[in-house]
Amino acid sequence: MNSIEIKIDDSNKYERLDKLLAAENADWSRSQVQIWIKEGHVKVNDGESRSNYKVQPGDTVTLLIPDPEPLDVLPEEMNLDVYYEDADVLVVNKPKGMVVHPAPGHLSGTLVNGLMAHCKDLSGINGVMRPGIVHRIDKDTSGLLMVAKNDIAHESLVNQLVEKSVTRRYQAIVHGIIQHDKGTVDAPIGRDKQDRQSMTVTNEHSKDAVTHFHVIDRFAGFTLIECQLETGRTHQIRVHMKYIGFPIVGDPKYGPKKTPNIGGQALHAGVLGFKHPRTGEYLEFNAPLPAEFQQVIEDLKKSH
Repeated sequence: MNSIEIKIDDSNKYERLDKLLAAENADWSRSQVQIWIKEGHVKVNDGESRSNYKVQPGDTVTLLIPDPEPLDVLPEEMNLDVYYEDADVLVVNKPKGMVVHPAPGHLSGTLVNGLMAHCKDLSGINGVMRPGIVHRIDKDTSGLLMVAKNDIAHESLVNQLVEKSVTRRYQAIVHGIIQHDKGTVDAPIGRDKQDRQSMTVTNEHSKDAVTHFHVIDRFAGFTLIECQLETGRTHQIRVHMKYIGFPIVGDPKYGPKKTPNIGGQALHAGVLGFKHPRTGEYLEFNAPLPAEFQQVIEDLKKSH
């Protein structure tokens, strides 16, 4: 059972207890936090409190995070696009529209379901809910993911992510014409207070986030770019590109209302590189753009 401790100061005083805790992690809903408070997993100054308690300067809030309950996840035979596999790791090219891991109410059709049928030896270090999954990409983002097949591999790959030594490059089409050929967005990302399902650039309850990008091509009103992640925050590229005024085409959450309807954001995780957890050899993989993404580019070239 993990725990977190929050010291209340002037930056977060007088916030509701449930709202304060829900802002700590994008995977926690306010209703989930309220259940934890009701079950006594949350203490304020070592005493129990209520969801609507407004925290005071000097308070210490402690949350004991319950261990995740196992989900009844069943293997499902799928035609996975596997780029590499050995006894330690697997690299798979995830199609747009596929959810990476199961969640309550969404237990089938995920990449994890397919992986469980494909190989019987996924690591369990990250809990039963996300076996083998080291990092993830959004449902409507296509591209490469690395998967650990044992706990030693999982620990090595996670450490590489923490050390920022994993190569992750994405191609994206954005609204607007970026005039400069390259740039870096260095802006912290946290949960949007107005919409807990969204992330935003903020200094409150946020984590450092750095995205490098360069322009590949320019069209009439749009730009094709490649982004390289230095950090891996939830929705990072989508949030950063919106922040600098060039939201990703087709993005239903962070894009403008008038955007080409392509069934999700035009974002593809095309390049993935890491050191093999057992041999130390650097491996790098490149997945070409999906046909529908390439078609959008062709259409933009014609209208240019």
